[in-house]
Amino acid sequence: MADSPGSRRERRRQDALKEIHAAVRTLLVEQGSAAVTINAVARKVGMSGPALYHYYAGHDELIGAVTADFFRELTTVLEQARDTNADAPTGHRILAVCRAMRTWAITNPAEFGWIFASPITPPDLDRTSPRHEAGQRFELVLLELTAELWRTRPFPVPDPADLAPALRKQLTAYSAAIDARLPPEAAYVFLTCWTRLYGLLCMEVLHQLDFAYTDLEPVFEDCLRGLTVLLGLDGD
Repeated sequence: MADSPGSRRERRRQDALKEIHAAVRTLLVEQGSAAVTINAVARKVGMSGPALYHYYAGHDELIGAVTADFFRELTTVLEQARDTNADAPTGHRILAVCRAMRTWAITNPAEFGWIFASPITPPDLDRTSPRHEAGQRFELVLLELTAELWRTRPFPVPDPADLAPALRKQLTAYSAAIDARLPPEAAYVFLTCWTRLYGLLCMEVLHQLDFAYTDLEPVFEDCLRGLTVLLGLDGD
């Protein structure tokens, strides 16, 4: 049975979107984020600037869509690391995911910087935007593993009364936002781990530690050892 005109148009549209996204990635990697303009992308794919607006309303929407692609690619890598170690204890899967994230980050530094170092634009604040949805899927990989660890082997947490009121209020709101997968005090530990992991990766990818280190892998492994202490896994 022959394709309908509608399905052919949609296939051509999807092919054009893939070409546009590939052009954005090439410009980003080869020339930096400042080179990613509507006109530059259009030239790269052989169309006019106005023609590109048939696919995206503007620069912000285009950036959000490509950022969502990067999020999905990274998330797939993390999910594969998790699932490859499906029979391993939860702590081992958490470490496998962390190592997979570093590998992707240092292999794709421009894309990592695009995801985590670029400001969130107004279209991305929409909870139905591709970037927001892809970011949520990314967040869930480590969040759900940490929640699984909390259910099966609760890790040390601070006394909520010892947390500053402003911090406790924010953690309570975050706990509610993640459907109480973690109570506020456990969410505090999870976010502390994420901050350390993310902060070190950003400093490595952005070359902020080159003045002291030529090889960050042992520093990263030392960071992971610190995370195992926070998660009560240091005895394993």
